[in-house]
Amino acid sequence: MDNYKFILSGGGTGGHIYPAIAIANELKEMFPTAEFLFVGAKDRMEMEKVPQAGYEIEGLWISGLQRKLTFKNMMFPIKLVSSLIKARGIVRKFKPDVVIGTGGFASGPLLRMAAAKNIPCLLQEQNSYAGITNKLLASKVKKICVAYDHMERFFPADKIVKTGNPVRKDLVELKISKTEALHFFGLNPEKLVVLVLGGSLGAKRVNQLIKEQLPLFKSLGVQVIWQCGKLYYETYKNLQTEEVLVFDFLNKMDCAYAAADIIISRAGAGAVSELSIVGKPVIFIPSPNVAEDHQTKNALAYVAKDAAILLKEKDLELDFMGVFTALLKDDKKQQALADNIKKQALPEATKSIAFEVEKLVKK
Repeated sequence: MDNYKFILSGGGTGGHIYPAIAIANELKEMFPTAEFLFVGAKDRMEMEKVPQAGYEIEGLWISGLQRKLTFKNMMFPIKLVSSLIKARGIVRKFKPDVVIGTGGFASGPLLRMAAAKNIPCLLQEQNSYAGITNKLLASKVKKICVAYDHMERFFPADKIVKTGNPVRKDLVELKISKTEALHFFGLNPEKLVVLVLGGSLGAKRVNQLIKEQLPLFKSLGVQVIWQCGKLYYETYKNLQTEEVLVFDFLNKMDCAYAAADIIISRAGAGAVSELSIVGKPVIFIPSPNVAEDHQTKNALAYVAKDAAILLKEKDLELDFMGVFTALLKDDKKQQALADNIKKQALPEATKSIAFEVEKLVKK
């Protein structure tokens, strides 16, 4: 019998939504007749992205706490009570066999109510510094799947399983050659390629940096694949040349990764996991505007293993030119970074998480 029922909850950002979708897809392969329901926060991106992936979703009236006193913060207790009541109704009606939380404030009320009904729950924590919702839920769940070492700082050690973060299947099975990828982009095989990634919306300071450094790239004979994000495309599209390709969004990430010699990227959990599998030298520029500065902590975990270079936004003006030029001219350093980041890869993460869910469902 595999007509199990699973609820997956998490959202607010792609870093919580896409892992949940990847886990659901893997469970669907394992249990073809299973039923799935997602629970997210009303008015957040999961309400659009989850149905696009082919799953039903229910929305809770919930949002995170702001860092200063605002009307939204004053509404938080009311939203929380409303969400707990609705979550209890969802659990009672759907009767899940297992509930999976991938972080973000929407998963809090849902997993709290499921655990209260003795339904086995599993958390998936993407970052090296655990999110507040997952920390609050840790005592209530059966298993916690993590991507980094030393997570017993945040969670009970006997519940932790190191699985890694789910990544897209096309990257795990990266089959395109560098020659094919360069041809796809129309780039010169005699010149090196820098790939710049700032997330789907874009990263303001990273984009400013790349604009400032275009003369440096030109003088070094470097070609650029620049994913500036949809918020910034209109600002930067006029900088496109034969050697500087500007995109709002990269639909063919496998080609972009295959073409790249060096990658400049934010350090969100999903990006870090993908880049480990890709195995190219990376300069991380973490976003300083995220909860608990977790992108910097993600990057530092890799720097400690000589698996990446970290540049903070506040240091870019002084340090970027020297760091980038030195890396470009040091083949041994490039190779060491590529080898060491590849060692951190956990390409079977999604399967491993689904296996942990299966163990809970068959207990």
